[in-house]
Amino acid sequence: MGQPTPDQPGWRCAVCGATEAIGTPFTWRCPNASVDDPHHLLQIVDTAAAEPLLDDRNPLIRFGPRLAWWRWARANGLSDQDCAALTLEVAGDFVVTPYQRDGTISAAIGAEVFVKDETGSVAGSQKSRHLSSILLHLRAAETLGLITERPPLAIASCGNAALAAATLAARVGWPIQVFVPEWMDPAYSQKLNELGPQITTCRRNAGDPPGDPALHQFRAAVAAGAIPFSVQGPENAYCLDAGRTMGWEIAHDPLGLPDAVFVQVGGGAFASCLGRGLGPSVQMWAVQAEGCAPLARAWERCGRVSDPVQHWGEIMTPWESPHSVADGILDDETYDWIGVMQAMRASGGGPVVASEEQIREANSLARAAGYQVSHTGSAGLAGLLARAETLRPTDRVAVVMSGVARS
Repeated sequence: MGQPTPDQPGWRCAVCGATEAIGTPFTWRCPNASVDDPHHLLQIVDTAAAEPLLDDRNPLIRFGPRLAWWRWARANGLSDQDCAALTLEVAGDFVVTPYQRDGTISAAIGAEVFVKDETGSVAGSQKSRHLSSILLHLRAAETLGLITERPPLAIASCGNAALAAATLAARVGWPIQVFVPEWMDPAYSQKLNELGPQITTCRRNAGDPPGDPALHQFRAAVAAGAIPFSVQGPENAYCLDAGRTMGWEIAHDPLGLPDAVFVQVGGGAFASCLGRGLGPSVQMWAVQAEGCAPLARAWERCGRVSDPVQHWGEIMTPWESPHSVADGILDDETYDWIGVMQAMRASGGGPVVASEEQIREANSLARAAGYQVSHTGSAGLAGLLARAETLRPTDRVAVVMSGVARS
């Protein structure tokens, strides 16, 4: 294993400290992770801010030299031009998404509210950003001759991530297996079927082990040789790479950084990446539904131990009977809880648990403001409603609308 250095970035496990150099291929998981010891998380160690921006409207090219997959490709002999060409092939229609003050929502909240709108992004959510860096790494590996036959991709998802994964896989003709829960919205099922992946509906049965049955079947597929095409950092660390571009876009916007951001949390990769991109000067408030709030519970448990990451199995446990109209954040566990905890602690933020009434109210407010967003996609705004009484009129806060309404 190589050692990351300031001029040669790489990966470090937040739990055991194992490292991988940036030039190592297929660094999906910590080398010490196993079936018996799955609680590991590779995190990017780099000096991304030192890399210059490229003059391009596509954020995956504009911020390309800062991305781990791009740096891996350069370390193995590809040029910036090669990386840009691969990006155009896989993600050529990505654009910097709108970020603006919203007068309707500001008036309702009583503070200056800025909205990052991801509903017009590829497949209607931010999930495509997370997955793009995995697929770009794979296409670069093919270009370098490191892959000669394509194993299937595999993902466990209840909606937006599955659509994003199937959309990207179809672009390059890569076979994909999608594992979904039985309660997935029929509107997502219809769109998925149009994209042509192999779909497995996973039912929760009496006697099953704790946790998401779709995730269990996904892990079995990966054990059988599939590539983890996942939006969960412990399953594939590269999903934590291009997701950072959302934070970088806000950080480079002429409107300037907000004081705080309220972001919906299911598996946690979204909030983890946004926190890394924005930095500790922006308070991170991680929003979950009262019917599924494993992160807030873990936050309380963290105060009982000196080193929470060494007590993963005790701190982050599956939520019993997840339920909410915001069904896209009903992950039994917040898989990327470590990155979200780091962002909340470094910035002085914390978890927020929104009621079902607040989740519905937030969606109505978002729709009235013109966003065709699902209850999941507007759940960050529900967290803002939950804390509205703590805000002053001059406070600048941001939310992200991500997850277009399908029905």
